[in-house]
Amino acid sequence: MSYTKKTTYYFDNPGPENTSDAALFAIERAEELGIKKVVVASSSGKTALEFQKSISGTDIELIVVTHVVGFTQPGVWEFPKDLAERMESEGVRIIKGTHALSGLERAISRNAKLGGSSRTEVVAETLRRTVAIGLKVAVECTLIAADQGIVSPEEEIIAAGGTAEGCDTVCVIKPSHTASYFSLQVREIVAMPRNR
Repeated sequence: MSYTKKTTYYFDNPGPENTSDAALFAIERAEELGIKKVVVASSSGKTALEFQKSISGTDIELIVVTHVVGFTQPGVWEFPKDLAERMESEGVRIIKGTHALSGLERAISRNAKLGGSSRTEVVAETLRRTVAIGLKVAVECTLIAADQGIVSPEEEIIAAGGTAEGCDTVCVIKPSHTASYFSLQVREIVAMPRNR
């Protein structure tokens, strides 16, 4: 029998108060496994800044996935443009991505005439409800980064997401593109909230 013993961290509750610890746990596991890319969701920039602080002094690349323009209101990008420009000048990659696990599907399910859930939304809801909302976010950000060619199905990455705000879930993922979703593997849960 062959196995590896690893530490998993459990936050008592979800939320932004876990962000700094989640960032430290992400970098700790990346260094332990020799992983060179960390993908994290950030809509306001606060989580991105916390992760940038944590990778300081390492050779780990930080990839921040933000909402697309128009996510909350038409024509508006939530992520502060000046912060994005500063972080990019410091080596952080900032990408905008349509939610791979909802996108156009959400427009159809929210339409009163069409209604109903889509198969894609069922996948998203399954991740949210059976493991953690942050896992769904981490998986989705990984798909977005893979579809933009920033991470490869040939590597392992650290991916992190949260519940509404901040970060409370960290995992090791072998990426895939959205079109080959079922090739994606969540290989390790590094941290997550116990109470959801």
